[in-house]
Amino acid sequence: MVPLGAGIVTALVGYTSAFAVVLAGLRAVGATPGQAASGLLAVTVTMGAASALLSWRYRMPIISAWSTPGAALLATTGAVAGGWPAAVGAFVVCGVLFVLTGLWPTLARWVQRIPTPIAQAMLAGVLLPLCIAPITSLTTHPWAVAPVLLVWLVLLRLRPRWAVPLAFVAALVVIAVALLRDDAVPAFAELVPHVEWTTPSITLQALTGVVLPLYIVTMASQNIPGAAVLGSYGYSVPWRPALAVTGIGSVLGAPFGGHAINLAAISAALAAGPDAGPDTTRRWIAGVSSGAANLVLGVLSTGLTAVVLAAPDGVIQAVAGVALVGAFAAAAAGAMSDESARVPAAITFIVAASGTSLAGIGSAFWALVIGVAVYLVLTVRRPLDA
Repeated sequence: MVPLGAGIVTALVGYTSAFAVVLAGLRAVGATPGQAASGLLAVTVTMGAASALLSWRYRMPIISAWSTPGAALLATTGAVAGGWPAAVGAFVVCGVLFVLTGLWPTLARWVQRIPTPIAQAMLAGVLLPLCIAPITSLTTHPWAVAPVLLVWLVLLRLRPRWAVPLAFVAALVVIAVALLRDDAVPAFAELVPHVEWTTPSITLQALTGVVLPLYIVTMASQNIPGAAVLGSYGYSVPWRPALAVTGIGSVLGAPFGGHAINLAAISAALAAGPDAGPDTTRRWIAGVSSGAANLVLGVLSTGLTAVVLAAPDGVIQAVAGVALVGAFAAAAAGAMSDESARVPAAITFIVAASGTSLAGIGSAFWALVIGVAVYLVLTVRRPLDA
């Protein structure tokens, strides 16, 4: 029963800690409330199915998750040329790239050749505006936001793992009070699970401004670290099947609004570590139960989305912000840890955090381009003249 319970906890913690970020990302790139609800359902179901399938097939706790850094990237990218269909097209192409990475490992090696400080600085820059949002929301909507931040802070001291999930519970209480006060409870029809098909389209801006940063941040921050986390517990991840399954899942979920699924990094430790029981040969059960729990959460996600999108201003921004503080701290530390690359990393961080678009392409792409260029100029030494 220990692995079974650990898997359910893994799903609950992962879902409640980041679903607000996913909704924010989908809405930012043009999804309507209905399309965002469909996307949340699609990505939850596909990652649940991938977790259950991979864990059962390979008898190890291989947890699939949505790309939280990718969703944060979308939240700062904004609308793309071609609108929501172009964003969906970008999700499809990104899923295809995951499959190709599994089949052709050279792609993964190319991602790994991006200097770690540059990749981490780009991620930290993308996350910064979202982490600032709770503070700005607190100044404008203190009574709605303060309970969320207070619960998060107290639990961060007492039970860090549950800080974000219980901050989300606090947000639900705030939302419920506001909806009852304003007599704005969603109609039953809005709570019924549904998906909305969007025919993908391809635009150059989406390929450069969404696909490339989404692929890189998901590979560098999720897939590669996810495999390393499992390796630290003695599990050798079947790289090609794992990338193939998550890539195909991403492609299948994309027309319904799902942005990307991948190997879990942080939550993988809950299912692969000692919390899943002393017998390492039975921890795969945690992967299967986590997948099953996500399938259930997927069914509930439409109603949850309807309630959340009716929330008072600032509440969801607060939940999303506190959910990303840990990721921001890790990315910032990784960006600045190498003294020789500190200046290129700082420039990358500044460009990414600026939110500036050029030629219709978002700041994350330009942060990578400029950061790598500055890194090469400042750190690559020319051979001495003979």
